Amino acid sequence: MHRHFHEPRFLRSRHGWGGHVGREHGRGGRHGRRFGRFFEHGDLRYVVLALLAERSRHGYELIKELEDRTGGAYRPSPGVVYPTLAMLEDESMIRQAAGETGRKQFEITESGQAELERHRPTVDALFARMDEAGRASGPGRPRVGRAMMNLGMALKNRMSRGVTEAELDRIVAMIDDTAAAIEKA
Repeated sequence: MHRHFHEPRFLRSRHGWGGHVGREHGRGGRHGRRFGRFFEHGDLRYVVLALLAERSRHGYELIKELEDRTGGAYRPSPGVVYPTLAMLEDESMIRQAAGETGRKQFEITESGQAELERHRPTVDALFARMDEAGRASGPGRPRVGRAMMNLGMALKNRMSRGVTEAELDRIVAMIDDTAAAIEKA
């Protein structure tokens, strides 16, 4: 299959998960890594079934669990997870957990458990790959990534409202102080 630059793949290289895609520099290379799918088509359904076999969860919990288990190397979008949940529910592999209010909590059904067991070798291989990606990325990566995104968003929102020269100096000083504190930690 011919792949274009806008169709990146998540690769495993000698450096771990997320190897270089495309050219060495520029878009898709070392200075702007782009990752594609972590799972092959259909694999996410087995992972979701396995996670729901552990305990009932809602969509956001599944997203967070996948991000945590891969050390931040993979975070599925809601646009992938929620349709997978809907499909599994339509196929009677999962159902809404009884007694839950607010977010839709799902649990695995007997037919979902049977499907999971039929594909146990695939599921075990997928979880091994997720564990490897998590070990390769190091501890704390998802939490640090989220904190950096929060900082970036706060900065962007504050700057969009306009700042005086004195306010800008204060913001820059806070960022510099934080960077120095992190280096000393």
